[in-house]
Amino acid sequence: MKNRFQIDNLDRKILSILIKNARIPFLEVARECGVSGAAIHQRVQRLIRLGIISGSQFNLEPRKLGFHTCAYVGIFLDHAGLFKEVSSNLVKIPEIVQCHYTTGQYAMFIKVYTRDNEHLKKVLADKIQSIKGISRTETFISLDVLVDRQLPVLEEQ
Repeated sequence: MKNRFQIDNLDRKILSILIKNARIPFLEVARECGVSGAAIHQRVQRLIRLGIISGSQFNLEPRKLGFHTCAYVGIFLDHAGLFKEVSSNLVKIPEIVQCHYTTGQYAMFIKVYTRDNEHLKKVLADKIQSIKGISRTETFISLDVLVDRQLPVLEEQ
C-alpha cells in the first residue's frame, strides 16, 4: 500500500533521529544524514506542513512528580449516544492523560495517573463514575511499563 504522503528514505531517517531526541540540533541531524542543515530544516518544515510531525514535547516522569499509580479504566456507557457528553466531561479531569473511543466491550478506555491507590479511588468514585451516562467502569492498575516508544519509522520496501 502506498503512503498517503510522499516521504522518502531521507525523511524516514530524519524522523527516526527526531523521535529519539526532538531537541537535537538540525546540524547534528544533517551530519548524520549527510546533507546540509538547510536541507534538514526544509524537510522538517515540509513534514510539519504535511501533518506527519505535530509539535514536540517533553516527557515528564510521573513518579518523580509524585504520581505513583497508573491505571487504565474501561468505561461502559448507558448508550452510545452519550459519547460526546461523557467525553466532554472526562477531558475536564486532570488525572486523565489519554482517552480513547474504542471498539469491543468498552465504549471508552482511559489512562489515569494518581498519587496512590487512595487518590485513584477518589478519582474513580468522585470524578469518573459520577459522570451522567457512565453505567460502570473496569479498572486495571499498571504495575510497570515495559514498552513506551514512538511508532517506528521504517524504510519503504
